[in-house]
Amino acid sequence: MVDMTRLRPRHRTRLVLPPRVRFWAGVLLALVTGYLIALAQSAVVRPPLVVGQDGVPPAGGAVGVTSTLENQGGVFINIRPAGEARTLLVYYPGGLVRPQAYEWLGRALAADGVQTVIPAFPLDLAVTGINRADVLIRKFGGDKTVVLAGHSLGGAMAAQYAKSHTEQLAGLVLMGAYPAGNVSLRDTRLPVLSLLAELDGVAAPADVRGGLSRLPASARLTVIPGAVHSFFGRYGPQKNDGLPTVTRAVAEAAVLKEIRAFIRDLPAT
Repeated sequence: MVDMTRLRPRHRTRLVLPPRVRFWAGVLLALVTGYLIALAQSAVVRPPLVVGQDGVPPAGGAVGVTSTLENQGGVFINIRPAGEARTLLVYYPGGLVRPQAYEWLGRALAADGVQTVIPAFPLDLAVTGINRADVLIRKFGGDKTVVLAGHSLGGAMAAQYAKSHTEQLAGLVLMGAYPAGNVSLRDTRLPVLSLLAELDGVAAPADVRGGLSRLPASARLTVIPGAVHSFFGRYGPQKNDGLPTVTRAVAEAAVLKEIRAFIRDLPAT
């Protein structure tokens, strides 16, 4: 005969938390949930694109320069010189950085006949649109000397684009950036300028220097004295970055000097 008492479900003792403990556990859960929602919202909902408010370069604004928001395969900032542009600079922003942070550079280069276009990427991450330069070069390249540039993650993605498009480009500028480990331009003849902020705490100087092994032998590394990672763009302080020993204006002037010299020395197309 089967002992039916053994088939009865066993009653398990439930852990009952005191009301005060349940209250604080609920508060903690709400705080964590709110924090995660805020993080997700800051990544998905990006600040508005506003041009002109913080675009004056260190030496002052050039006469006749215009900055407009346009759409060609996506939104981008189009910075045009007063006269005819001889060079097109396509600039990939750093990760989670709004395009207007680099407007100062485009406005400064306009005095040299450079048209600068700075695309906005989904979530402000260039990795979401590595080939974004294609449509901009087709529309504005024409007979201009085309240079691709990028800061931080944008620089890494610019290097990846350049690997497959060396024939379209006259030069590549990396700012606090280096090619990914699986990307090499070593066997190309593409002129490359690599700018390293001396006190960069985000793009490790050792990694930037190490990236030279994946760039053409002719690539030139220039250190911007006293500068930090966030001095390449105007987007404020950055977590884990170094402490600068020069002003932002001094660093920007040094960056501008190097880029101007690099573009000036490029062979005309």
